[in-house]
Amino acid sequence: MSAKKVVWTIIAIAAAVALSLPLRSHHLRVLSVSRSISIEGAVIQRDIDTKKELPIANVTVTASDGAVTASARSDASGYFKLTLQRSLLSGQPIDVSLSHPDYEPYFFQVQTGRLQTPQQLYVAAMSPLPATVTTRQEAVVSNLRVRYTINSRTEANVGSAVKTFQVISQGSSPCDKHQPCSPDKKWKAATGSASLDAGPDNVFGNIRASCIAGPCPFTRIDTSGFIHGGRKITVSALDWSDTATFLLEAEVFRAEISSNVRESYPVIFGRTLSFTLPPTQEGVSLEGEINGAAMVFPLGPDLYLSWAICNARPGSEKDNATTYSCELRPGYRF
Repeated sequence: MSAKKVVWTIIAIAAAVALSLPLRSHHLRVLSVSRSISIEGAVIQRDIDTKKELPIANVTVTASDGAVTASARSDASGYFKLTLQRSLLSGQPIDVSLSHPDYEPYFFQVQTGRLQTPQQLYVAAMSPLPATVTTRQEAVVSNLRVRYTINSRTEANVGSAVKTFQVISQGSSPCDKHQPCSPDKKWKAATGSASLDAGPDNVFGNIRASCIAGPCPFTRIDTSGFIHGGRKITVSALDWSDTATFLLEAEVFRAEISSNVRESYPVIFGRTLSFTLPPTQEGVSLEGEINGAAMVFPLGPDLYLSWAICNARPGSEKDNATTYSCELRPGYRF
């Protein structure tokens, strides 16, 4: 091979290497880019009766493709969502496992890559662990009812107020641009006013003002000082004729908080009871009988009962009702 051919061969090899470097760099960048995959679903209790497929809270949900792992816990409604960050070109399926101390483990797989499953909601129906055999006789829970208090704000009518006032005026006097004047700017007018104070913690309502004596057709009442009510109100009047008399009347109201005790009955499916309460409820308790003995069980903020495990989940933004579910502990039955 001549020296000229050797030189051209070296140049060709160098050019090929130079062209391959950007492509390799781009390939490495593609490999390093990651994407997020969200897995969303709900956990329920497996049962042939759909009315008994209750949500399961505090289930540990773990997803892994062998390289990266993510985990989450189901909330009171059984809902879970987790996000897995993985390589853009990774085609490995994602193994999802669910665990809870009271239920058998549950597994499912999410396909990715060419076999990628379209975005979907996963419903995991977990089977309860077999009940522990015990020789102790189960206590019977019966005649249950839910007791709670609703506080409402009301306004009690505690009295009324009346006041008269006069506007001293002389009719048929030209205005001559000296304020105040009649609405048509033709006659000289006079004004007068009166005020009322309802007192501490009180407000006025059903307020009325009227002309009761004198040339009322030639008067006008200004309601801007009492149209919104309140503790203090004012009324003023304009008179462009002879002296007129006005009357201000109002009822006095005081805000009060009233408490009403209410009762409802839970719905029982299998070993679980459920009930809903309005957002303004307070002092929730369950009243019933344990082996025939009447008892009251305050639910409290921790939702603790000696004979059941309870959880609560809020409702929609429209009604804000709270749904409670209580599952019997071992050793009890309905």
